[in-house]
Amino acid sequence: MRSDPIIIVGAGAAGLMAAIFAAGAGAPVVLLERTRDGGRKILISGGGRCNVLPSRLEESRFVTASSPNAMRKMIRSWPLAEQRTFFEVELGVALALEPDSGKLFPVSNRAREVRDALVAAAAARGAELRGEHSVVGVRRLGDAFEVELENRPPLRAAAVILATGGLSVPNTGSDGTGLRIAGELGHELRPTYPALTPLVQEPARYRELAGVSCTATLSAGRTTSRGGFLFTHRGFSGPSVLDVSHVATRDGGDIHVQWTERTRQEWEEMLRPQRAGVAGVLRRHLPARLADALMADAGIPAERSLADLRAAERRAIVESLTRWRLPWTGHEGYRKAEVTGGGVDLGEVDPRTMQSRRCPGLFLCGEMLDAFGPIGGYNFLWAWATGRAAGLGALTATGVFR
Repeated sequence: MRSDPIIIVGAGAAGLMAAIFAAGAGAPVVLLERTRDGGRKILISGGGRCNVLPSRLEESRFVTASSPNAMRKMIRSWPLAEQRTFFEVELGVALALEPDSGKLFPVSNRAREVRDALVAAAAARGAELRGEHSVVGVRRLGDAFEVELENRPPLRAAAVILATGGLSVPNTGSDGTGLRIAGELGHELRPTYPALTPLVQEPARYRELAGVSCTATLSAGRTTSRGGFLFTHRGFSGPSVLDVSHVATRDGGDIHVQWTERTRQEWEEMLRPQRAGVAGVLRRHLPARLADALMADAGIPAERSLADLRAAERRAIVESLTRWRLPWTGHEGYRKAEVTGGGVDLGEVDPRTMQSRRCPGLFLCGEMLDAFGPIGGYNFLWAWATGRAAGLGALTATGVFR
């Protein structure tokens, strides 16, 4: 066995999982983290609760510009049921289902329990976490690597695992260093963009609706998402908005909103001429302020009755109820994005081991790869699966585990 360690760059979700599985077979493992303690995104995820996993998995909801087949192989390398067992049995983090959302949270509702359990498991298996170590470069030295550090001597490594994340939430330590290093080592990078990020409207025409929320279905191209929708002081947020936001940030496409599950035909029937007022009917199915705003958009006076509703007004309000064009003009960017879209092309890595096809002995995992899923634990599942594969792959490459 070589004396040079496996060096993992980044102690986030993927990096910690890689450390656990690399160190578990006895390999010397050094985990380098630019922050003091690592796992900062874990700590802030789920509003401080940490949505560890989804309760069920729909592979089709992942997004990639790379090979979908390679992405599926990576997802399937560690099935959802096995991941849940690992957290509950190996780490001792009991998980509970949130029925309304289908998400799995720690019973404690404390993200810190998840982060601390991962750090403790890596340490118990022999991995050494070095905080406040900023990596600035990686280069080949024959059959080994040299990891260059900011204001510190370089380190030799038998293998390197890049798990630095992408560009989202930069105050947690994500600054694109891993993507830059991967590019310097010859990898093809898909254009990056903020994903799962709130959308904004300037000027904020619907500012008076801030705080209004409901369940809606959003569609953008081939992407559809049903879930919570929230008006903010700057624009629009909530799970349904975040899940389709990449269409805006990447393509600049139109997004349409269906405010209820009722179809156009059903609304036309409900709005047939009768003595009731239009506002009263809409308010029975929508938040009052939203109903009033949709009527105003359609040019319908607040006091208009269904009996007096003109044909053009009826068409306009039905269109607003079933296919309202979301008037976004921009987005909150990486500052509030939950993940980074784009990144290292999946064809650049072996989907079984996460080893680079360009640079043997180098492994890539987590958010820096060109794939992401919707909110609801999908992106942690991706990090856990690819991190584990990279850790085990590094063991094989260094001859520790065959």
